Amino acid sequence: MNSCELTASITAIANALACKLTEDEVTLLGTALTQLGDTLLTIATQRSICCRNSK
Repeated sequence: MNSCELTASITAIANALACKLTEDEVTLLGTALTQLGDTLLTIATQRSICCRNSK
């Protein structure tokens, strides 16, 4: 899957979810997924730094 297909898929999923959820649910899901993304980036960065430092 290329980057255009990936972003189109994510947009389609977001639209499908938003149609079924209340505004509060959309807000909560969006903030939870943002936190998930931020946490995954923190973990990936920490792993990268630790692997670099252990060589």
